[in-house]
Amino acid sequence: MALILPLISFLVGYWGVHVLKPIRPLLAALLARIFIPLLIIYNMVFYKEGSLWLIGFSFLSSIIFFSIFYYFQKDKLRALCFSYLNGAWLGLPFALAVFGPEASSTIVALYIGGSLFGNICAVMAVSEAKQDLSFIIKNVLLSPPVIALTTAAVLSFWDFSPFEYHPVVQGVYQLNKVLVTFSGMCVLGMWLSKVRIGWRDLKRSLLIISSRMLLAVLLCAAAYLLLPIPHLMLTYAVMLMFFCLPPAANIVALETHYQGTGYSAKYIASGTVASAILIGIYGVVLHALVPGF
Repeated sequence: MALILPLISFLVGYWGVHVLKPIRPLLAALLARIFIPLLIIYNMVFYKEGSLWLIGFSFLSSIIFFSIFYYFQKDKLRALCFSYLNGAWLGLPFALAVFGPEASSTIVALYIGGSLFGNICAVMAVSEAKQDLSFIIKNVLLSPPVIALTTAAVLSFWDFSPFEYHPVVQGVYQLNKVLVTFSGMCVLGMWLSKVRIGWRDLKRSLLIISSRMLLAVLLCAAAYLLLPIPHLMLTYAVMLMFFCLPPAANIVALETHYQGTGYSAKYIASGTVASAILIGIYGVVLHALVPGF
């Protein structure tokens, strides 16, 4: 049942692209600037143990992935596609579909860390010119995840814990999760409806994501041993799923703006299809082996 909403949302976007295309920028903007920030604020105000460590883990993992790929390939754009993942449009909907609402605090924390990495490193990776430090700081401070974190930090001066399960708060939270899933998967469907991917592209993306997963297993094992993240199977299952995600969709916009090219579009498109396949297999296998999920 959990997969019905993401599937319907994707098909609405895929088949209804000719009608819905004019509102695609609006859906994407609402997702990035309102729906996801609201999820961040809720999960940070009603803080779950280990969230800050998960943010740091995601941020550091992204740096490690970028550094390793760039060391071997000497290609900053492809290294960015390997390390800056689509936690917004795909990570949140997929996590909610595969694991249910209990996964929201974990995937939100991982998304925040990855988004901070992207806002700091993405422009530097695609721009040929050296970026001014003040520009980078401004870009980070004005990003929606940081604004949401700042809002949550201000709200944390008051104790809102008695209101966590208030019907109004829960109603808004549940509605927002539906909107996150619908807008993310619908935009994805519209985007993929116009992309043509060859078997060679798909095979390459499957290989890249699989190699990232092998590295992610090592990083998650290190986190389990070294970091005070709760030793819950759900938490680590979501952490591994996060590293199955494709490159962030806004990489191609940055590449086009700074380099005048769009090579990353093919990486993103084939990565998205490969990610959907691998996450689907991952979810099926995990639920078969661990019936409690």
